[in-house]
Amino acid sequence: MYIKRILLAIVLIGLVVGGFFAYMVYGAFFTPNTAFNNEEAFVYIPTNASFPEVKERLAPLLKDIDAFASAADKKGYAQNIKAGKYLVRKGMNNNELINTLRVNNVPVKVAFNNQETLADLAGRISGQIEADSLSLLNAFTDKEFLAKNELDLETSLALYVPNSYEFFWNTDAEGFRSRMIKEYERFWNVTRKQKAKALGMTPNEVVTLASIVHKETAKVDERPKVAGLYLNRLRTGMLLQADPTVIYAIKKETGNYDTIIKRVLYKDLEVDSPYNTYKNSGLTPGPIKMPDISAIDCVLNPEKHDYYYMVANVENFGYHMFASSLAQHNRNKEQYVRWINTQKIKR
Repeated sequence: MYIKRILLAIVLIGLVVGGFFAYMVYGAFFTPNTAFNNEEAFVYIPTNASFPEVKERLAPLLKDIDAFASAADKKGYAQNIKAGKYLVRKGMNNNELINTLRVNNVPVKVAFNNQETLADLAGRISGQIEADSLSLLNAFTDKEFLAKNELDLETSLALYVPNSYEFFWNTDAEGFRSRMIKEYERFWNVTRKQKAKALGMTPNEVVTLASIVHKETAKVDERPKVAGLYLNRLRTGMLLQADPTVIYAIKKETGNYDTIIKRVLYKDLEVDSPYNTYKNSGLTPGPIKMPDISAIDCVLNPEKHDYYYMVANVENFGYHMFASSLAQHNRNKEQYVRWINTQKIKR
């Protein structure tokens, strides 16, 4: 009888201890542990982050960071951290948090357009993924990479097709660059390549002309006409004489791409640069900016006409007046010069 009482006591103690242990385990793993009021929050885990770094980033979002750390240790997460962007939902428990941090890396939208230089592009991208601007710029300008892809520093901007893409936040510079090669190849499909060939141009030359068209007019509906004009000039061996190329040449020569030039002066036309299409025939050595897709497709699908000249239309701002002859162009130009002089725009 005495032995039975001892055994019963041991069993009861075991149940109490087991129940307490189960309660502690349940509390550590399955009790809600978020501390924010919104429905969701995001946490960014850097590449090669240590567990203390993970705790530091999670601490503002959790009620009990120590309980999370204990659960993470028991589940082996602390030894197997994965970089990325992770969605934390209100009311998540530690078990759900750890499972999320293991497998649910959330893609981010990366968008870019209209960048004027590789440095601008690197800065734009670095604000959207983990890679910093210096590592991106180094990847963009790597000589071996450029040579392998038949590019150089002047033409390399043509590789990056402006759009919105999905990336994992922890993408590094080389990973971003590799993806852009695939997107470039996808963009330049058989149809676009055939249209470029029919124009007697390579894809990169099309992008270069598109950059000039893009800078010449912000009106998308006018771009096919402007593209047709420049193509007419190229076919006949005329100089492009595009003011945006002169402005770019000045910026490139000075190294100040923030320069604002509203009026191109006659002295500017003398700038000694391969980007000055008033002095050099054919296209510029590379794009003068990143053209958007509409500008590229306008070069591939230009309006057919016999225009060779254009000047800003002061009666329909944003658009141009076109002419087939120099005499007509000079009459149009007089109207523009009179207007710009009344505006007292010096530069």
